[in-house]
Amino acid sequence: MLPPRLVDALAGTDVPAPAAVLDLAALRANAAALDGRAGGLPVRVATKSVRCRWVLTELGAERLMTYSAAESVWLARHGWDDVLLAYPTADAATLTEITADPALRERITVMVDHPAHLGLLRAAGAGPHRPVRVCLDLDASLRLGPVRLGVRRSSVRTPAQAAAAARRVAATPGVELVGVMCYDAQVAGVPDASLPERVVKAVSTAELRRRRPALVAAVREVVDVPLVNVGGTGSLHLYGRSAEVTEVTAGSGLLGPTLFDGYRAFRPAPALFLVSPVVRRPAPRVATVFSTGFTASGPASATRLPSPVHPPGLRLTGTEGAGEVQTPVVGDAAGALRIGDLVWFRPAKSGEQLERVTTVHVVDDGALVASVPTYRGEGMSFG
Repeated sequence: MLPPRLVDALAGTDVPAPAAVLDLAALRANAAALDGRAGGLPVRVATKSVRCRWVLTELGAERLMTYSAAESVWLARHGWDDVLLAYPTADAATLTEITADPALRERITVMVDHPAHLGLLRAAGAGPHRPVRVCLDLDASLRLGPVRLGVRRSSVRTPAQAAAAARRVAATPGVELVGVMCYDAQVAGVPDASLPERVVKAVSTAELRRRRPALVAAVREVVDVPLVNVGGTGSLHLYGRSAEVTEVTAGSGLLGPTLFDGYRAFRPAPALFLVSPVVRRPAPRVATVFSTGFTASGPASATRLPSPVHPPGLRLTGTEGAGEVQTPVVGDAAGALRIGDLVWFRPAKSGEQLERVTTVHVVDDGALVASVPTYRGEGMSFG
């Protein structure tokens, strides 16, 4: 149920819609809970789940995990000095910018998992006098015979492959291997509401407890890397006693989108909402809301749609769902809605939704305390 303090804070205000609303108390509570679950390990904030510099600053985030090379440069130039680019890039212009600037080379670590990535860095100017820091991405997916569970990321899966990849990096002039990443998407990013989900997560966790230390050890026999990054919102509590791990990552757990409602170990408080006014009343129990059809990435399904949460009792229609320009909602509560009334939605994912709006309206202690720009609001888009 939507806290009344949020509804009251926006009552009578002229907020352009669709708009994003941030419950600051819920954000702070989620951040504290994630820190507590991390078992003493530092938590790196995944910026793709936030996409708002004000929120990153409010969280006191010192370590960032970015999703774009250009985003990494932008944040490094705005004061962040520990930026881990989580995905390999083919952005030659931005790699050249990083390579040419000593401050950027010091602040940004670039992800690699293929020899071609090293070639791109060399072509961008990396060399003995322009060393670029890199992190080696390791495959953490679960493979059961021909079945692969988890995201398709790195091809570096076995200790032998990890050692060979580390040797390739070490032999490349101007490329400095400083860390490894091993992201368990099939554990961190999958709810555990059903028995099959719980079984897969348990099996994968056990498999990684055996394989991950061997992978890290194989790399460290070549280069004694100081950084070992693992985990996500749904798994960071698993690594506090893992001797080889130096930090964990979290992002979605800060804002609590609906895709994280099915987690048993941790259910973040909803902190981000979308609001938009009713613009049509096509039938007695139907109200049409402007826009809000910000569908989240992933397998196409109803779980990727925003969910109406206020007034209570609303639901999307099966034939239209949530739309780019209009979203019909139905139910008994729709009959009481008037044109101009605000309807509140929870997004399925968090950061992706903020690509669609320019401003986040921050509510604290029942009052609208700030309106701050998203990446898009600052004229930046890295998707």
